Amino acid sequence: MEDTPTGLTPEDAKQLRSLRNGDEAAFAALVDRYHSPLLRLAMAFVPSHAVAEEVVQETWLGVLEGLSRFEGRSSLKTWIYRILINRAKTRGVRESRSVPFSPLGASSEDADEPAVDPARFRSTGYWVDHWAEPPGVWDDDTPEKLLLSKEGLAQIEKAIAGLPPAQRKVITLRDVEGLSSAEVCNILAISETNQRVLLHRARSRVRRALARYLEGGDSPT
Repeated sequence: MEDTPTGLTPEDAKQLRSLRNGDEAAFAALVDRYHSPLLRLAMAFVPSHAVAEEVVQETWLGVLEGLSRFEGRSSLKTWIYRILINRAKTRGVRESRSVPFSPLGASSEDADEPAVDPARFRSTGYWVDHWAEPPGVWDDDTPEKLLLSKEGLAQIEKAIAGLPPAQRKVITLRDVEGLSSAEVCNILAISETNQRVLLHRARSRVRRALARYLEGGDSPT
């Protein structure tokens, strides 16, 4: 009986065998499962949806070409994401869009970015550092119903699209695609500490955007 490579689940191993045997249905199922997530991630590297679609198509070609060489030391999903990132980085440079990838640390402009706008706290007097403008009440209509609404999802997508590239990649993989921290570190080749910091800052920005939206203000671009 053939041993399953250490990075593959039994399901992955079965799918990989089908793919290597030229099973078109298995490849179609793989595309159905990962095409949209790959497209969202590609958008963090390239300037337009059309270019991102081309990058994803190049990724699928890379998957077909690399099946025979894939050793299974990582999950099938991680391997596919890595191919996407390599293609997207190359295409991003070609499109004259300089997106720093390594290191993926936050830029100096948000190195100590607070989770809440400091202007909302008192700066003087007895109540210094207490709320000057407390957050609005989230009643039964928010945030749960907001998150389930098309309008709410649109606001979240808008907030994520406005994040710095490194933060956008991490929150897309963690919170949109549901990958584990270990998988994200593996795919993006970053440390656990860096991943955690980037995710915290990304989530903080998204929360602020939602808070402004819920309070009736303009969400940041």
